[in-house]
Amino acid sequence: MSSKKIIAVVGATGAQGGGLVRAILSDANSEFAVRAITRDVNSDKAKALAALGVEVVAADVDSQDSLTEALKGAYGAFFVTFFWDHFSPDKEKQHARNMANAAKAAGVQHVIWSSLEDTRKWIPLSDDRMPTLQGNYKVPHFDAKGEANAYFAEAGVPTTILNTSFYWENFIYFGAGPARGEDGTLALTMAMANKKLPGIAVKDIGKTAYNIFKDPSYIGKTVSIAGEHLTGEEMAKGLSTALGENVVYNAVPASVFRSFGFPGADDMGNMYQFKAEFNDDYVGARNLDVVRALNPELQSFAEWLEENKTKIPV
Repeated sequence: MSSKKIIAVVGATGAQGGGLVRAILSDANSEFAVRAITRDVNSDKAKALAALGVEVVAADVDSQDSLTEALKGAYGAFFVTFFWDHFSPDKEKQHARNMANAAKAAGVQHVIWSSLEDTRKWIPLSDDRMPTLQGNYKVPHFDAKGEANAYFAEAGVPTTILNTSFYWENFIYFGAGPARGEDGTLALTMAMANKKLPGIAVKDIGKTAYNIFKDPSYIGKTVSIAGEHLTGEEMAKGLSTALGENVVYNAVPASVFRSFGFPGADDMGNMYQFKAEFNDDYVGARNLDVVRALNPELQSFAEWLEENKTKIPV
């Protein structure tokens, strides 16, 4: 029987959870073992984790009881929600509440909750500089997470809040990368004007979370992370070098981005507007020196591009 402390990871087959699983597995001397919590233990990704020796357990974030059962015996738990699966901030909040209550019931000693800012603290619903969405949110996929921070405090769970940032893998998997126009030119389209966008490699979210689990002094704290702060022009220049052809930065107004029509375009447009208009606060919260102290292997955008450039669809 292993004497290692168990870290249960919700979303272990996804981006952030997967990054944490890899960080733990890559440390041969780790004091922790991984328990992957997933909806489908028979998925290819779940089977791949099992083949690496990971304990894979089924649970559904819609079911607090199944989460409680899956968390039993775990020292720590990493929690992330899946907004882009359903586009429902209310469902996301319910999932977070289920996680918080299940962690309390199971006696988990250290939770990391992957969160983001509640933008309504900067832009109240009465502020019409950007539209209110779904009746009660400015940036739904931010606001629901930020609002859910309180559930962990209310449940009395020892928690570190981990505020993440735009992950560069969005250029590969989320359709956020350069798109080719009718004239053949590659363009990176964002509504950030000339402001800096904090970004990070997914594996660095995992590595940072892993090091937080190693240090209980982070319980009760909020840690906001990024790998580098770059303007759209700087990202386009990096992409140009990596891809071997010119990428231009297409800075559009947030109102134009909201009109693009793809699912979540209004949410994304509001997100960019928030990050641009409150850039000092958003960037300032993500102190790269603090992140680097937690994760000395923190990648720059150029380093991430060198490793991932062949995966970016163009």
